[in-house]
Amino acid sequence: MRVSYKAPAVSLGRLRWHGVSLFAATIVLSAALPHLADAQAPTYDLVLRNARIVDGSGERAYSGDIVIRGDTIARIAPSITDPAARVIDVGSQVVAPGFIDVHNHARGGIFQLPTADNFVRQGVTTVIEGPDGSSPVPLAPFLRRLAALQKSINIGTFIGHGSVRERVVGRVNRHATAEELDQMRTLVEQGMKDGAFGLSTGLIYLPGNFAPTSEIVELAKVVGRLGGHYQSHIRDEGGRVVEAVREALAIGEQGGLPTQITHHKAVAQPNWGKSVETLRLISAARARGIDATIDQYPYASTGASFPTYLPAWAREGGLEATRSRLKEPELRAKIKAHTARVLRLGAARGDLTKIALAQCTWDKTLAGKTLADVVRLRGNNVTVENGAEAVFWIIEQGACEAITRDSLSEQDIERILKHPATMIASDGNIPGPIGDIASGVPHPRSYATFPDRPAIAEPEPPRGERRSSCAPPLQA
Repeated sequence: MRVSYKAPAVSLGRLRWHGVSLFAATIVLSAALPHLADAQAPTYDLVLRNARIVDGSGERAYSGDIVIRGDTIARIAPSITDPAARVIDVGSQVVAPGFIDVHNHARGGIFQLPTADNFVRQGVTTVIEGPDGSSPVPLAPFLRRLAALQKSINIGTFIGHGSVRERVVGRVNRHATAEELDQMRTLVEQGMKDGAFGLSTGLIYLPGNFAPTSEIVELAKVVGRLGGHYQSHIRDEGGRVVEAVREALAIGEQGGLPTQITHHKAVAQPNWGKSVETLRLISAARARGIDATIDQYPYASTGASFPTYLPAWAREGGLEATRSRLKEPELRAKIKAHTARVLRLGAARGDLTKIALAQCTWDKTLAGKTLADVVRLRGNNVTVENGAEAVFWIIEQGACEAITRDSLSEQDIERILKHPATMIASDGNIPGPIGDIASGVPHPRSYATFPDRPAIAEPEPPRGERRSSCAPPLQA
């Protein structure tokens, strides 16, 4: 169902929808000037007329008027003529409870921009942090800091497996000892008691990539016992995506808890179409009683950090260890061979103009430039080998995010979107206003995942960025 965005969302704060308390409700309205109701004493604070109402029940949208008194939706009816302090003709725009973004990276930006403009303007009123295996450990201090912050959205969080493993085992490639596994169980249990919604993993990232399935199952059992669920950035989203989905479902089944495949996709052209098999696996799991779900952002471009172009062994021990390996000629040559292969056969398929720098903390002027641009800026011809050297140079300078254009197929996106277990999630953050140099050139999913137009109408997205043709469904 397409939501036509035409004006900033108007937050109605803590409303009650048919007597059920909501975190918040957000109404996407056409630009319409409110006018005073009849001169008689107003019965209500606000009347919304001619609304297209999606109430979160799963039923079809219906037309009607909504009246609000204080923080409560007092009445919904086909037509309401009672006097009110304000009346807004919604003009058949959608009125819905605030959207919930179940995969979000807001924890850094929320303290710099607590109004979270880019999400509020999309109608998002609740975000869930701590995805991809990354979260504060312990959680309690972070949650206390959040509670003290005056902010415009609600924030929940997972406890991140990768962060827990790093705290106990480090960023080393080995199995945890029995004692270390007990320590991780204790940290995960404490995270759940502090308020986590569940356990997240980032099995394509370090140190999560070093963990065997059995380790995650043991931690999932702790979470399941405490009523949480498991959300996974699976171990592979490319050539072994089918096997990675099987692993995630097995973790949920053996751990005894609901399982969510997060930002589900099939990356790189040789893997396009594999969503047919992954969705078959998810449907089969649901048929046998596993609570398996999916979330997805509706874009054909993906985002990642530049170290992911390197082999896992080269990243072991953290960024400084990686930089040390790049200084050793023999190791650098081995790493370069791997990185060049990824550039040639991976999502970009050898086209370095498809890889854009989203934000570089050490040189903000690079935001929006492609990897091909960086190669040329360094005085070299554009080849995948020189592209690998440019990746090394970027890593040596500091943190920098990348966006790869057209790495997903529209057919896979639409197929996943239509699956009954799929919900929309941005995988975005709070970067600030588009065009602000401090924000860089972030992935458009932070601004326009939920409406069908950008939530902040400013400059165009990075060159070549293509919005998926399919519109996300409404969520409550």
